[in-house]
Amino acid sequence: MSQGSPGDWAPLDPTPGPPAPPNPFVHELHLSRLQRVKFCLLGALLAPIRVLLAFIVLFLLWPFAWLQVAGLTEEQLQEPITGWRKTVCHNGVLGLSRLLFFLLGFLRIRVRGQRASRLQAPVLVAAPHSTFFDPIVLLPCDLPKVVSRAENLSVPVIGALLRFNQAILVSRHDPASRRRVVEEVRRRATSGGKWPQVLFFPEGTCSNKKALLKFKPGAFIAGVPVQPVLIRYPNSLDTTSWAWRGPGVLKVLWLTASQPCSIVDVEFLPVYQPSLEESKDPTLYANNVQKVMAQALGIPATECEFVGSLPVIVVGRLKVALEPQLWELGKVLRKAGLSPGCVDTGAEPSRSRMIGQEEFARQLQLSDPQTVAGAFSYFQQDAKGLVDFRDVALALAALDGGRNLEELTRLAFELFAEEQAEGPGRLLYRDGFSTILHLLLGSPRPAASTLHAELCQEAPSQGLSLCQFQNFSLHDPLYGKLFSTYLRPPHTPRGTSQIPNAISPGSPTALANGTMQAPKQKDD
Repeated sequence: MSQGSPGDWAPLDPTPGPPAPPNPFVHELHLSRLQRVKFCLLGALLAPIRVLLAFIVLFLLWPFAWLQVAGLTEEQLQEPITGWRKTVCHNGVLGLSRLLFFLLGFLRIRVRGQRASRLQAPVLVAAPHSTFFDPIVLLPCDLPKVVSRAENLSVPVIGALLRFNQAILVSRHDPASRRRVVEEVRRRATSGGKWPQVLFFPEGTCSNKKALLKFKPGAFIAGVPVQPVLIRYPNSLDTTSWAWRGPGVLKVLWLTASQPCSIVDVEFLPVYQPSLEESKDPTLYANNVQKVMAQALGIPATECEFVGSLPVIVVGRLKVALEPQLWELGKVLRKAGLSPGCVDTGAEPSRSRMIGQEEFARQLQLSDPQTVAGAFSYFQQDAKGLVDFRDVALALAALDGGRNLEELTRLAFELFAEEQAEGPGRLLYRDGFSTILHLLLGSPRPAASTLHAELCQEAPSQGLSLCQFQNFSLHDPLYGKLFSTYLRPPHTPRGTSQIPNAISPGSPTALANGTMQAPKQKDD
């Protein structure tokens, strides 16, 4: 799998600056022939025994977890558990958890620094979050409370351990859930030491340890002091990283269990006391703690984060997908043997025409139901499950590669621009602008809407003319390079069924690895 180098493309930021941070979303594990032989032997002998014993211990945890909450009402569980339940079950779970990680090969947990008391720091924030092994940090922290998805309650054993932990649960399907979580975090953090500490992984997802993702503000909403906790895996070979693109769960588990010995370093930094301004602004507080932890780790603090299920980076004042979904759609269509340039879309400028999955398949000449469903899912659907055919037309035009950038941006404008309420001519308003950037760059719509408002501040109306839109997308030194990079991915010859891998040289991932300049941090 090829990897882009800084010499492949010019940086997006035209001004000189420090080297761009590494891409935190991709982990590549390169093994020599000797290492492959070693892993095959140890994987066949050591890994199965370790994983089997670890699963046995995992199920032995269940009785202790069940016993702590057995017979207690929901009202009683709103207060911290004390007495014999706390003593017996807490120590049982703590001991068995250490045994579980020991059996998986984590023979040593080296602790540096001093863990603060719950009065000194009601909240712990751990980073970098790089693997599903990271809960090992709970052991030197004496099993603090955690925040988890409510859906995990239905997972065998894991659900029992979450009830034992009196975890704060958040549901992605309940809009009111996040507000209740914020209130609960604030209630526990300001309980004056009544509740144990609450542990957060503020990045919210796993990376490859080469850079810190943007911290989410949830851990900092209460405005109380926090203690940063650093997690390192100082092993000769990084088998633990579980990033967005890289080895999957089973491979990471197998490779790590095949290691003779894995080491974890847990370092407690001094308690971070928020200023008055930080205690009132969780985002500012989160950003400043991120910088402190990044400096201690010796890695960059980035603005990269996940929006929905896609990793995004910040370029100037815009968020863009690290790898645009447009490329994934191209892979689906080419795998089905469809050339986007052969489709006669016939979309009407400025007029929305909503189509269902059947008409979508007929227009694109697709017959395989799985391919149709996969391609259809790339477009935003309304409440009736219909998509705007203009979205399809623009995506296919971009994938075809038969138009130059000026023609493509003109087509985008013609499809989504609207007649002015007063005066002649057509303008590109917020919704159309957001749709174009979402389709072509993978930009989240709120971020695109914000940028549109800023661009329109320089214009007398609330819309952009064709000239203004093309000045932005073609001639702006930053965004023009962004459009040319994302809309000119390397292509295989016409008629072939595949396009290059998404992390080949010249791709957005390759740019992020060495050629895309990180946005300069604004002064707090």
